[in-house]
Amino acid sequence: MHRSDGRILTTHTGSLPRPPALVEMFAKRVRGGTVDAGEMVAAIEAATNWVLPKQLDAGIDIPNNGEQPRDAFFLYVRHRMSGFAGLGRRQPQADLLRYPAFLAMRQSQQAGKIAVTNFEVPAVVDAVRYLDPAFVETECSDFRRILTAHAPGVKEAFVTAPSPGIIAAAVPNEYYDSFDRYLDALAKALRVEYEAIVAHGFTLQLDCPDLALERHITYADRPLADFIAFVESVIDAINRSLVNVPREAVRLHVCWGNYEGPHDMDVPLRDILPTILQADVGGLVLPFANPRHAHEYKLFETGPLADDQILVAGVIDTTTNYIEHPETVADRIERIALALGDPSRLLAGTDCGFDTSAGMGKVAEDVVWAKLAALSAGAELASERLFR
Repeated sequence: MHRSDGRILTTHTGSLPRPPALVEMFAKRVRGGTVDAGEMVAAIEAATNWVLPKQLDAGIDIPNNGEQPRDAFFLYVRHRMSGFAGLGRRQPQADLLRYPAFLAMRQSQQAGKIAVTNFEVPAVVDAVRYLDPAFVETECSDFRRILTAHAPGVKEAFVTAPSPGIIAAAVPNEYYDSFDRYLDALAKALRVEYEAIVAHGFTLQLDCPDLALERHITYADRPLADFIAFVESVIDAINRSLVNVPREAVRLHVCWGNYEGPHDMDVPLRDILPTILQADVGGLVLPFANPRHAHEYKLFETGPLADDQILVAGVIDTTTNYIEHPETVADRIERIALALGDPSRLLAGTDCGFDTSAGMGKVAEDVVWAKLAALSAGAELASERLFR
């Protein structure tokens, strides 16, 4: 991963808006409908060719494929791995249950929407195995080809893959005789993706909302110690999966859920950061535009990062249609850089993805690009002050 040598580099967190036709295909497939495979391949190709220039035009230094080949940031694995079947409903976040009027409003807004949701999940009913490395190999080679065509000089690009923990927490286990065996099977299967992404020359971003989000879902009614034990188990599984991957090629994203909501049951970052830092990765991606967690950058004043690690700080919110002013973005970047003590170890990014499951994004497509442009403009302002 590159450092911000001389200026603050910009990136984002993964998912970007998908064209409506592609969303419809994904939603139809999840519901068990028949989708022409050739038409889907063509739609994904067109979407990736569309979304990459949008990032470059907005000034993003480290882009990705916008997760256009995937219907959801972690549930796409049901199409690449064995053992998944059915479609059930995941329990809601505990903070939403505390505010029934807000929950009703949210459900009303989502009713009848053509989309894929991260809260309608299959179950694991048989052994989990990665079915064919061609799935991830094709995604990476296609992105490399498109990246070369549009931006042959780009210094770095990234591809995402989920934590085994988010799958283990969200997808019910009806096959393995213990949680540890279930988690281990997922980690072994995901190792195929982790290693392939890096082998193709991309930075691997591990999407690990489970390391914070599950505190107010699966572990909402259990002691904090139980949740920390879960985080430790997931970090151990991730480290086993990364045994052949250089740490400097991996950044790890943690968040409390990419949704507008009260978030007043979120676990504080201070409670989980020591365990998260046991991950053998070269950087963390954390949300600091989030109004519930914007203050937590101060934890980095005490220097918890290892000398070889970077921080990708979310300074753009991905759940509202406010377009941040570049001066606001610059102020956020400067505060975090001061806490780190070295601006070269800081990259500017977004709090989370804009469309973590196809069609469920809350930010209008044209506003997304304006937000990313504001991110780049703010990073430029901050760079003038931090590196002068």
